[in-house]
Amino acid sequence: METREYTEDIDFKKYWLILKRRWLPATTVFVFTVSLATAFAFLKKPTYEAEGRLLFKKQNTTSALVTEAGAKIGQLEPLNVLNTPLDTEAEIVRSEPLIQETINSLKLKDKKGDPLKTIDFLKQLTVKGIKGTDVLQISFKSKDPQEAAKIVNKVMSLYREKNILNNRAQAAAAREFITKQLPKTEVNVRQAEAALRNFKEQNNIVALEEEGSSAVKAIAELDSKKAQTQAELEDASARVAAFQNKIGLNSRRAMTLNSLSQSPAVQQVLIELQKIEGELTVERTRLQDENPRIINLESKQAALKALLQERVGQVVGSNQQVSGENLQIGELEQKLTAELVNAEVQRLGLANQVSFLSRAQSAYRQRANILPRLQQGQRDLQRQVEAAQSTYQILLKNLQEVQIAENQNVGNASLIAAATVPEKPVGTRKIIILAAGIVAGSLLYVITAFLVDLKDPTIKTAKEVRELFKYTVLGMVPSLKKKVTFRSKKLERIVPQLPVRDNPHSVISEAYRMLQANLKFLSPDQELKVIAVTSSVSKEGKSTVCANLAMAMAQLGRRVLLIDADLHHPMQHHIWDLTNAIGLSDVIVNQAEFGMAVREVMDNLDVLPSGVIPPNPLALVDSKRMAALIDNFSKDYDFIILDTPPIVLVADALAVGKMTDGILLVVRPGVVDTVSAAACKQFLVQSGQKVLGLVVNGVIVENEPDSYFHHAKAYYKEDASTPKMLTAKAPKNSDRF
Repeated sequence: METREYTEDIDFKKYWLILKRRWLPATTVFVFTVSLATAFAFLKKPTYEAEGRLLFKKQNTTSALVTEAGAKIGQLEPLNVLNTPLDTEAEIVRSEPLIQETINSLKLKDKKGDPLKTIDFLKQLTVKGIKGTDVLQISFKSKDPQEAAKIVNKVMSLYREKNILNNRAQAAAAREFITKQLPKTEVNVRQAEAALRNFKEQNNIVALEEEGSSAVKAIAELDSKKAQTQAELEDASARVAAFQNKIGLNSRRAMTLNSLSQSPAVQQVLIELQKIEGELTVERTRLQDENPRIINLESKQAALKALLQERVGQVVGSNQQVSGENLQIGELEQKLTAELVNAEVQRLGLANQVSFLSRAQSAYRQRANILPRLQQGQRDLQRQVEAAQSTYQILLKNLQEVQIAENQNVGNASLIAAATVPEKPVGTRKIIILAAGIVAGSLLYVITAFLVDLKDPTIKTAKEVRELFKYTVLGMVPSLKKKVTFRSKKLERIVPQLPVRDNPHSVISEAYRMLQANLKFLSPDQELKVIAVTSSVSKEGKSTVCANLAMAMAQLGRRVLLIDADLHHPMQHHIWDLTNAIGLSDVIVNQAEFGMAVREVMDNLDVLPSGVIPPNPLALVDSKRMAALIDNFSKDYDFIILDTPPIVLVADALAVGKMTDGILLVVRPGVVDTVSAAACKQFLVQSGQKVLGLVVNGVIVENEPDSYFHHAKAYYKEDASTPKMLTAKAPKNSDRF
């Protein structure tokens, strides 16, 4: 049994090409980030940190020795088992009142000379507990080491003062509370005793046990009666459901429809409406909707529908909608409806009886439940009397203890280490900041490159072209890179270049010769004579490919006719520097002869310009005259190339493609986007076009790791360095296509 190996499809070359392709914005972000880190590292002033420590005790030892109440005042206890008292005290140290008092005492200023803000102070203050101890560490960072020590000592001093005052305030608050509660507690004792006495008088409690047994007997009898009535109710509900299933309506709906079916006013309008609808159906079979007869009948129909709805509302007494098929019911349905109403009345009566029995049963149970509560209430009142008396005694004792604790002057925190002036600065080293800047810049480089690449919807490489179209790649034409001025770039976009003529020994020229060779051997059984060259969108270089391919074929001795069939934006007359006064459009409409319109641009190569641009180009190229011309041209020429418009923009290329031996699709990475390419592929498939293959134009060699142009460049450089030998010119028509 064979074992399958599964590998993750991670294309590292693709990611590397993205980083190379978007190097400019990514490098800008990288340099900016590293520059910021460098500036921050060298401009940052040294920072000094001073620290002090406070020791906390769970309770005041002195207060615990004096009184029990004094030991509880100021005691540190967490509310949550996950927290510690030190966490709470740390937040108190960071509290805004204490921080603001520190700022005011030391007259701290910011860089502008204004009083330092609390939020800026807290950024430099650190308060944390030392793990495993009851020690709280307080530290402060500042550019001035002496200021840092003063601030820490001041914060600890103010905190200890507030802690002592807080403990004394707790004792004073407890004393005031007890003093206020004593008179109230005495009153509560008297009220509890009076409440117990009133409870016994008001409820007349004499024989609660006998009353309870009689209540239980009555509840049992009501349970039996309620069960019997419930069974009868279920039987009535079943009959109602059976009638509803037969007629398909509930009781209220059935009564409503019965009233409507017996209403002469409703039935008269309904009959008239059905008559008008019948006439309208017949008239629509022979008349248009705009006919006055149809419009009149529709108006009558709408008026009758409104009148019908109005009379239905008068009968039913509401504005509910009722369909026309439900306005007429038969005699049998009327009988079933009457029986349904009777059954519903019986069901409602039994339901009311069950409800009455339930209420009576609930009343007895409520009374039976009251009896235990009365006994419980009597016991509760007795306990309240005892509790009130006990509370009164405790308050008297605690009042004396709190008065003693209030006069003490102790706290929970003690100073174990005062802050000293730091000698060495703290903070991150410059090399660490620079390293962090380089790491952050590298990450931002990658992120920027991928974000910029994601925003570009165009196809980037020839590999993506092959994966998207899945057609045979017949040729790859590298990009022509020349350093030209802005004006020359603008001119180049208008008039494509002819490297096969101007630079016959270049890599681009050989790419076109490779394309014509692939076309020759594409179909060994059937000779290709007529092809249509098109693209997905404009500016992909289809006209340039047509011109250079035609020239490459003509140089081999074949008679080639290049037809500019792009009657929207023709380009061939610009490429060959021809006039476009007459051309293909004139020949199609018989306003000019072919011999007058065609131009010989070089040996074995004739060019037929587009001619005058017609108002409807598709009507000309998709005509029988166009097909006949192509047949005639194929008899006189060895090869015919038609330069057609982009497929996504106009339908001319699809029409012309059916008249040829196949379509050659030109795709330029960096120009066509994936949406347009997918649409082009869909149009070709739906129209049943024969696609010969792809020509990937404008290939950037640096973006194509799988391209053979790397070796081609080295080969042609080596070839250029060797002396050129004279070669015999191939005779014409020696290698027919």
